[in-house]
Amino acid sequence: MNLARAESVAVIGLEGHPVDVEVSLAQGLPAFNIVGLPDVSVQEARERVRAAIVHSKEDWPQKRITVNLSPAHLRKAGSGFDLAIAVGIVAAGGRSSEEKLKPTCFVGELSLDGTVRRVRGVLAAAMAARRNRKSMLIVPRANAQEAALVEGIAVLPVDHLTDAIKFIRNETIIEPWTKRAEARDAPPCDLDLTDVRGQGPAAKALEIAAAGGHNLLMMGTPGGGKTMLARRLPTILPPLSNDEALEVTRIYSVAGLLDEGEGLVRTRPFRAPHHSVSTTGLVGGGSGLPQPGEVSLAHRGALFLDEATEFRRDALEALRGPIEDGAVTIVRSKFSVTYPARFQLIAAANPCPCGHAGDEVRPCICLPGRIANYKGRLSGPLMDRIDLQVDVPRLRRGEIFRSPEGESSAIVRERVLQVRNIQRMRLKRFGLSCNAEITAGLLAQTCGRTASASRTLEKMIEKYRLSGRGAHRLLRVSRTIADLHGDEVIDEEHVSLAAGYRVGAW
Repeated sequence: MNLARAESVAVIGLEGHPVDVEVSLAQGLPAFNIVGLPDVSVQEARERVRAAIVHSKEDWPQKRITVNLSPAHLRKAGSGFDLAIAVGIVAAGGRSSEEKLKPTCFVGELSLDGTVRRVRGVLAAAMAARRNRKSMLIVPRANAQEAALVEGIAVLPVDHLTDAIKFIRNETIIEPWTKRAEARDAPPCDLDLTDVRGQGPAAKALEIAAAGGHNLLMMGTPGGGKTMLARRLPTILPPLSNDEALEVTRIYSVAGLLDEGEGLVRTRPFRAPHHSVSTTGLVGGGSGLPQPGEVSLAHRGALFLDEATEFRRDALEALRGPIEDGAVTIVRSKFSVTYPARFQLIAAANPCPCGHAGDEVRPCICLPGRIANYKGRLSGPLMDRIDLQVDVPRLRRGEIFRSPEGESSAIVRERVLQVRNIQRMRLKRFGLSCNAEITAGLLAQTCGRTASASRTLEKMIEKYRLSGRGAHRLLRVSRTIADLHGDEVIDEEHVSLAAGYRVGAW
């Protein structure tokens, strides 16, 4: 009986787990079995591996082949084990170097002709291989740029199974990938805040939201510019830090949303799902291994819900946990997966079903009860988690084609960057990056205020009957407004402005 071992990685959620691929060739009727809790996609590897080895002009062993993916309690899914299984079978047949197999990890999918295809989650796999003290990682060439983001491990790109086979036989040398990973730049954007006409208060609310990472609801008649404003949020958001970029890139890698040759994702995500999205599509999950949803794909960026009142009620309610916790935990019977989901929610909604409640030009035709039911689609607990509310009214006749009067995105973005830098320095010792992330226990240390500001805050809490969560969010917005004004201490003016946004449109 011949036995060989090759190393691979199982990616569950955002974490990679080392997998020992043990291959046994024994006497008996020819058979090929894979054990170790593999799912259907792993079981299908039998046909891919067999064809790839034959088309690589290697002899297929006419023996009883048993592949064990260890540890057996860990669920294995995906096609990334193909390369390790094929290498293990060839090595078990003889003519392989233990010196090459032991320090190397193999990740890749095989086509029937032996071509090595790109797979998801290679960034997480590279991190796991480095933690497991592997010195080399063999991956598809299409994944090499992504894997090279991890320092401390040599990334060896291959195009075909024969490249890996020759490597383990000491018949060739694979040069490590040394090309510098390029940042994933945003495509050219012709959007700018100067395109917005007559919505100064809403544009200011958008700036405050960007500066502090706050949630924002825009409410107004159709065609007032809600979607137009929201689409321009990315033009004033700061770039991702290195740590944040690595977090986002890791999520997009697992989701299979990185294009070939991409490096770090440098622009903050802006996700805008259609209102027909399911709860699973929004927060993550699905059959098999749970996949990240829109809230995780918007991590460190923005999630835009256009026509928010048209979304499913259960989908909207599922946002409450991620907004509060900054993460989503999806539980299955034998395991659980946690995806980060620290995003800012930007929502746009009409004031009523016909869209004209409060409109000075067109009268509303909705009955009062219908308006109440319509607004009730955004529940009280969800509204309590939205920091800023702003009205976006109908544009007046002379405002639609008026020459640009507002500031450009470049000017506003510069202010946002300055304020974010102030917040980062203030919150660095707590491991936070913006005001929206300040926990209740840190408000006293980070949100110093004058006596008049404290009195105003108490009055606002009583006047608007704010919950504890609502009061804390009001204080965080006040902190951001003070930062925009260049003030170190929150004053009465800052609290009053924040309260105006807190109890605004809705």
